[in-house]
Amino acid sequence: MLLWLAGLLTDISSTFNVVNYLTLRAIFGVLTALGLALFFGPYMINKLSERQIGQAVRDDGPQSHLSKAGTPTMGGALMLISIAVSTLLWADLSNRFVWVVLAVTLLFGAIGWVDDWRKVVEKNPRGLPARWKYFWQSVVGIGAASFLYMTAHSSAETQLIFPVFKDLVFNLGPAFILLSYFVIVGSSNAVNLTDGLDGLAIMPTVLVASALGVFAYLSGHSEFASYLHIPYVAGAGELVVFCATLAGAGLGFLWFNTYPAQVFMGDVGALALGAALGIIAVIVRQELVLFIMGGVFVMETLSVILQVASFKLTGRRIFRMAPLHHHFELQGWPEPRVIVRFWIMTVVLVLLGLATLKLR
Repeated sequence: MLLWLAGLLTDISSTFNVVNYLTLRAIFGVLTALGLALFFGPYMINKLSERQIGQAVRDDGPQSHLSKAGTPTMGGALMLISIAVSTLLWADLSNRFVWVVLAVTLLFGAIGWVDDWRKVVEKNPRGLPARWKYFWQSVVGIGAASFLYMTAHSSAETQLIFPVFKDLVFNLGPAFILLSYFVIVGSSNAVNLTDGLDGLAIMPTVLVASALGVFAYLSGHSEFASYLHIPYVAGAGELVVFCATLAGAGLGFLWFNTYPAQVFMGDVGALALGAALGIIAVIVRQELVLFIMGGVFVMETLSVILQVASFKLTGRRIFRMAPLHHHFELQGWPEPRVIVRFWIMTVVLVLLGLATLKLR
């Protein structure tokens, strides 16, 4: 919106040309989203508390979590509002990628909102039944993947590339839709599974989103993309603004979500942010790098899959409790130790993901 307005005002003063710079708009996107989250955070927390929209805690989990019962949840809505407003202000609204990423984020947030509302407000422990949650996730995921496939301007936008191997490329054709669907839905649910401790999910999300912003900037620049042997995706650079707003909103939310948390994001935040990471990785053609950088999300998801499979097949559990962060808590690790160590792991994995830009 402000980019369009600046274009009108350049006739008055050339100073407004500065808004055309992508990096500047990304910086202001971070600051705007951060400012909105910090400013409206206390108000939202108070409103959630007044309406008694508090977190329910499992009594079979770590005993230290029992004190968290009643902590306001559904705070992810604060991030979604901050991201949407900041993106609409600073991004180029004529860019199709901006709209598809924003739509996927908000629609997955809506699915999470319904689930949270039924659990917390209507006191229905099932929330949104799993089959319906997965159904609507699939509708949005397949819809977004189909849109990207049908509007692709070059074959590079639907190729599968492998990190490190610069000449190992596969033309996916219609299989692009299937792969993209699994990445979007899988990433969404992986972040949701990780969101079990104060600040555990949001900081890795911020780090991965920031790194994806680097990939988006480079993929959207023909010379950089050619030099680094990554797919050139015209228009992808504009996603830097979205990644920036996600990082800013996430940091603002972390202000209130850090241990001991004043608010939890709930499914409305976790499902939305995970889907956002997935759709961005699909657009910049870095699905496998997302798998590396989001290694903490992958480990958490695999721990649940292995736990369920082992119990059904053998009657035994591999971990004391799944997802993995609860296993370490029951091993005696204090909650802050688990959180910070998972953050450190994410920093390392994100750096490894960024290193693939040169290891080709």
